Amino acid sequence: MVETNKGITGYGYGGPGASFVVERHLPKLLLGEDPFQVERLWDIMWRGTVYYGRKGLVVHALSAVDNALWDIIGKALKLPVYELLGGTTRNRVPTYCTGNNMEQAVEFGFKKIKLALPHGPADGEEGLDKNEALVERARQLLGSDGQIMLDCWMALTVPYAEKLAARLKPYRVYWMEECLMPDDYTGMGELNARVNSTHMATGEHESTRFGFELLAKHKAADIWQPDMNWCGGLTELRWIDALARAHNTPVIPHGGWRGGAAHFVFANENTPWCEMFLPWPGGPKEVYDRFEEENGITRGPEGIYMRPSDRPGFGFETSEPV
Repeated sequence: MVETNKGITGYGYGGPGASFVVERHLPKLLLGEDPFQVERLWDIMWRGTVYYGRKGLVVHALSAVDNALWDIIGKALKLPVYELLGGTTRNRVPTYCTGNNMEQAVEFGFKKIKLALPHGPADGEEGLDKNEALVERARQLLGSDGQIMLDCWMALTVPYAEKLAARLKPYRVYWMEECLMPDDYTGMGELNARVNSTHMATGEHESTRFGFELLAKHKAADIWQPDMNWCGGLTELRWIDALARAHNTPVIPHGGWRGGAAHFVFANENTPWCEMFLPWPGGPKEVYDRFEEENGITRGPEGIYMRPSDRPGFGFETSEPV
């Protein structure tokens, strides 16, 4: 939360561990500054924290404050953030659903599903069989036209990922995500060069344009997935996207509908899809109705679509404490 002397309060989401830096360091750098100067203020925060930051919780904190500044600007100008980014040429964005509750997602209307890969190298051939069975089930539910993606959560090796991709080739997996640890740029480059049956995606745990320059240098992925609340905020996400465009690489942000990131997705022609999670199954109908209302859910040829709020800023609605 960033307050101004004009009576406008901006809200921005960051990542885990950010609160200490947000409360104890960044105010000293920003007090008395103009919130409209987002590039300048980002540089001040970056240079002021780089000696103990550069990645992780410090950049999570920087992200939160940067996003709050964009929220302030939108509120001051009475414009949604996507209008600040240049507007949009589309009225909704195709989405995919992350989660292994496949039946729930398909019933809701999703035609694109990303699965959490449950087994890795330690599980041997039996684990490979179970991974294949999961993907086979998804293909049966989605039919021939649906899209399947896999989130491997940094748990694989190059040989295992290569073997898994070959095993899953008949099911036409669209991408395999985060197969390796985020600093293994060489390994990611090798894997991307060897596998041609699916796309390689990564970037959720990468920070700033400097990290993504390394992904580009090593040709580590076909799709970049920065998280707006972790990578340095909306200001930095724009630089990452510019770098991606220079390398003809699409950007599909991690958690693309959360924390205001939907505004970036909506305004950007280089972001073809938006990631979403459904509320857990078994809840009251009101939960799912509100989910649809808050995310501008509609249905069409590609399944589920979303669009961000038209309210000023990121459109967050808050309740004053009683």
